[in-house]
Amino acid sequence: MLTFVASSGCLFIRNGSEYPATEARDHLQKKLDYLNKKGLVDSSEDFIARAATESSMSGKPYKVRCNGQEQLSAEWLKAELARLRTTRP
Repeated sequence: MLTFVASSGCLFIRNGSEYPATEARDHLQKKLDYLNKKGLVDSSEDFIARAATESSMSGKPYKVRCNGQEQLSAEWLKAELARLRTTRP
């Protein structure tokens, strides 16, 4: 999922500020590392729900803007996860 984020070319909106995809990936990696140390991530769904859905500081949802369209990051990542699972043998 983190590789998908970094290579997406989308803008990430976190607490009202926009960040390029590579910075978003780095931020999510830090959150994932923290959650892994606490034993709180066992699946891609856990990653999305606990690290990639909202700011742990403000509670505001993360958003992405791809090709001029804005959506919640959780929905965007869930769609990619579903796509990956249906295209794998």
